Amino acid sequence: MDRRHFFASGLAGLGAAVLAGKAGAMKFYPMPSEKKWAVLYATWCGSTRDAAAWISEGMAGIADVFDVRENPDLSGFDHVVIGGAIRMAAVSPELRAYLQKHRDVLKPRIAGLFAVCGNMGRPVGPEQKEILIDNHLAKLSGAALVPSHVFLGRVTKSLMDPETAQRMAAFDDYDNLKRPECMAFGAEVLSSVNP
Repeated sequence: MDRRHFFASGLAGLGAAVLAGKAGAMKFYPMPSEKKWAVLYATWCGSTRDAAAWISEGMAGIADVFDVRENPDLSGFDHVVIGGAIRMAAVSPELRAYLQKHRDVLKPRIAGLFAVCGNMGRPVGPEQKEILIDNHLAKLSGAALVPSHVFLGRVTKSLMDPETAQRMAAFDDYDNLKRPECMAFGAEVLSSVNP
């Protein structure tokens, strides 16, 4: 390669690197809707984030998706779906605190509840729904008689804090979260409000 091509290639590469540095992360833009929808989630390792995005996708993409750590103002939304990852039969302290602080605003807007848990890889049944949704998340949020679902999650020890990863050392990583199941729940929630 001659010197002229070497410098031209170097400048082109440098320009591409500068432009790439200014590019932002992919943003989620929901489809337009007459009502404003939100999906609020709390996650430890990302399973619940994926479930929340897929639930919105099942609702034709009309819902904004928020991590509870963003402390979003959901007062401007008509309907909210709330979900959390489960550890030791409870959602995260951040979600519990958020629900307690914003209960009066959220309660009339809640259109669905979901939980994501490993359940030791076993199928989810009515017992898990009763424990995790009816006796936990519904009570925290004040929601009553809304569609709800418990999804199997995933274990990715490399994404866990060291203490939790050590407790889970006897288990292999697994992924039981199913996109079609999450999308079907999103469609169920949407149809329960818009029959």
